[in-house]
Amino acid sequence: MNIIFIVSIAIVILTTILIFYFFKKINTDRKIKKVEEHIQKNLEDSNQKVQNILAKAQKEANEYLTKSKYSLEAEIKNRRKEIDQTEQKIMHKEKHLDSRESHLAEKENNLAEEIEKAKNIRLKLDASLLELLKKLEALAGLSQEEAKKILLENVEKKVKKQAGLIIKQTEDKARTIANRKATEIILEAIQKTAVDHVSSSTTSVVILPDDEMKGRIIGREGRNIRTFEAITGIDIIIDDSPGTVVLSAFDPIRREIGRLALEKLILDGRIHPTRIEEIVEKAKKELQDTIRERGEQAAEELGLQFPPKIIELIGKLQYRTSYGQNILAHSIETALLAATMASELHVNVNLAKRGGMLHDIGKALDFEHEGTHAKLGGDIANKYGESSEICNCIYAHHGDVAPDTVEAVLVAVADAISSTRPGARKESLELYIKRLENLENLAKSFEGVEKAYAIQAGREIRVMVKPEEIDDPGANKLAFDIAQKIEEELEYPGEIKVSVIRETRAQGVAR
Repeated sequence: MNIIFIVSIAIVILTTILIFYFFKKINTDRKIKKVEEHIQKNLEDSNQKVQNILAKAQKEANEYLTKSKYSLEAEIKNRRKEIDQTEQKIMHKEKHLDSRESHLAEKENNLAEEIEKAKNIRLKLDASLLELLKKLEALAGLSQEEAKKILLENVEKKVKKQAGLIIKQTEDKARTIANRKATEIILEAIQKTAVDHVSSSTTSVVILPDDEMKGRIIGREGRNIRTFEAITGIDIIIDDSPGTVVLSAFDPIRREIGRLALEKLILDGRIHPTRIEEIVEKAKKELQDTIRERGEQAAEELGLQFPPKIIELIGKLQYRTSYGQNILAHSIETALLAATMASELHVNVNLAKRGGMLHDIGKALDFEHEGTHAKLGGDIANKYGESSEICNCIYAHHGDVAPDTVEAVLVAVADAISSTRPGARKESLELYIKRLENLENLAKSFEGVEKAYAIQAGREIRVMVKPEEIDDPGANKLAFDIAQKIEEELEYPGEIKVSVIRETRAQGVAR
């Protein structure tokens, strides 16, 4: 009975468990199905969103491609228009050049005809003159040369007698008063010209607000300093010196542009390649205006008128020095001295003043062109319409050319007075002597050289050679070799002329 009861209970319990499990399974399946349906719905929604996004992206891409196409077509159209305009300009210029060429050819033909006519006229005149001379010789009974000889002999006898007496009297009088008078004139000129001249020279040093600025000047990987040096043509020296950088260049104009530009960049604070280009251009324009203004001030100070190009060159002298002496101040001083001496001697004051002002004008160009500053200055003065007397003052102020006028002599004297007055030049005597000694020793280092002398303040070196060791072609080669070695080993302003002198003497004794 108990066993049956227990078994019945077990069967009931087992049946209950099975029923519970069956219902739980059915419920679980329902939940799984709902989850699957939910996942399927989310997947479908996600696919729809993806499709929408792709469709939107495709639409935007198509719109962008359309806009880009239109923009590119417009740019191509503009470029073609510019090319067409350029071609039209070129064709117009070609037509103009063809017209000028034909006009010049016509002028050339006309000129050739005129030259031919002039030659024919010249031949006719020569023939007529020859015929006339023959008639005169026939009438006088003397040839042209015989008549000229007789006339000159008679005149020579009379002139010699009179000239001898005049020369003797003049020499006696001149010897007694010449030195005294010359001294008085020079002293009077110096006293009248004893005015203050500001002698300013361009500085190579730029002050920095702090040492951090050095790094900004250099820039990342050195881009800033390379850009600055490439645009200005000068070197920036950045060392351990606190608060300063040094600008190095032979051309004082370039150095001044670099200084102005660097100071502006430091003040602005924005230092990068593009800004450097902008500031350098502004500095060039500013310096150009300053040069023109300074040239006009100098001309106005002396009461002279010059062409615009000469005014510009005069202004450039403000930034040129010679042994520490400012060339513009030196030129003004020379002009005043020459004018004062010309006034005392009763010669052309304006000519002397103008020649004195322009005597060193070539120093504004000697950084750009080859040749001495005297030759460059004379050539530029001649180019811009200065008189032959002014050009001679410039050519002759260092003795390269003989002076043709009294004014040219006065300009040379005034130049010497201005450059040699105490304090005018900053170079010490020791450095000056050492420089000349180095120049002479360099020339003496060559074989065959007997003596060497530096003259004209080191502007020329005269070399005496042994004639038995150096022949004439060898002398030419020696001059070239010495000049090359001077360029390589020595530092000097302007040019140094090398003159090689070879002298051969033959002696004989008659007994």
